[in-house]
Amino acid sequence: MFVRTRYQYGSLRLRKRERGPDVWEFRYYETDSQGQRKRQSVILGDRNLYATETQARKATQALLLRLNGESPRAEVEAASFGALLDRYIEQELSERYSTRKSHLSNIRVHIRPRWGEYPVDKLKPMAMEQWLRDLSLAPKSKTHIRGIMHLVFKCAERWGIIELGKNPVSLVRVKNGSKRLKRPRVLTVDEFFELLKHLGEPYRTMVLVAQCLGLRVSEILGLQWGDFNFENRSVLVQRSVVGGRVDDVKTEYSRDDVPLDPRLAEVLLRWHAASIFQRDEDWLFANPVTGKPYYQESLQKSQIKRAAKLAGLGEEIGWHTFRHTYRSWLDETGAPMKVQQELMRHASIQTTMNVYGRAMTETKRRANSQVVGLVFGPTPQDSPNEVVAAVA
Repeated sequence: MFVRTRYQYGSLRLRKRERGPDVWEFRYYETDSQGQRKRQSVILGDRNLYATETQARKATQALLLRLNGESPRAEVEAASFGALLDRYIEQELSERYSTRKSHLSNIRVHIRPRWGEYPVDKLKPMAMEQWLRDLSLAPKSKTHIRGIMHLVFKCAERWGIIELGKNPVSLVRVKNGSKRLKRPRVLTVDEFFELLKHLGEPYRTMVLVAQCLGLRVSEILGLQWGDFNFENRSVLVQRSVVGGRVDDVKTEYSRDDVPLDPRLAEVLLRWHAASIFQRDEDWLFANPVTGKPYYQESLQKSQIKRAAKLAGLGEEIGWHTFRHTYRSWLDETGAPMKVQQELMRHASIQTTMNVYGRAMTETKRRANSQVVGLVFGPTPQDSPNEVVAAVA
């Protein structure tokens, strides 16, 4: 026999306190793992945070969405999009620091102020599309915002708040969403060496790693000595550091072994010998004061942009310039597209065209070494001492 699940609204009361302002207490029932309904309560905040009962009641919507997951959809749809955002943040938001930070910023600055008070079923595709069109942001940033809203509504589908296949953001378009406003800056070989002249250690070695391996700066900062296998000439990229926080790599495709050319290995071994941090668990590029990774933003401002200015390369040079340059130089070597995709560790076929099957390790190694050759000059047949002398 089918038993209709009643929609639970809970009860809200203002509880007196001997000291400090009164607080709003929300009481409700929750079913435990044994199927027993138990009375629960939570303090939402005081009168300074929620001046009226209406404001306090809005703060309960995300909790009510979870409690009424099995209730008829028509009753749940009264919730605001802001409540849906709250539940998404609580239950679904990525734990990866950089992703979480970006999503929370877009929700706080753009999405919630415009759509937070709207009932979930009142958000219409054309209204959202016009709103995105009017935002003073780059197309790529608008695409990120659209992606967050699409993801939140996908969660609403799974939670039964909207019907399956009725995600309104699916119909929202972002004009030129896949295009960049500015073409990424790519360095010539001469420009790269001119930049290198104005960098001291350890920043010079960091830039050599960036250009020879095509790593993201967060991945460079996340390298530890134990990630390197100098005997097999490879390095495992398995973590990133953003804002001083250790995190996972960007995607599952980013976690991979990349080839380590002997010439770059010699430079790194020299840096290892000079560094005060030499254990496997030590960071490759640790702040000598703290022993922890540097902050990429401060490095870009104080080192990369400063060196670029001294080299006469303009203001648009940043850490990602080396990754774009690495990709461009791979093209110049004639590396197959599939090899390029694997060396760049791209997740999407659209990012680097997926034409052929998985490339052989030696093919990847040869393609990588040709880029390293543009950096160091001498051929792999030259002696290690000559190689080190060439970049010293």
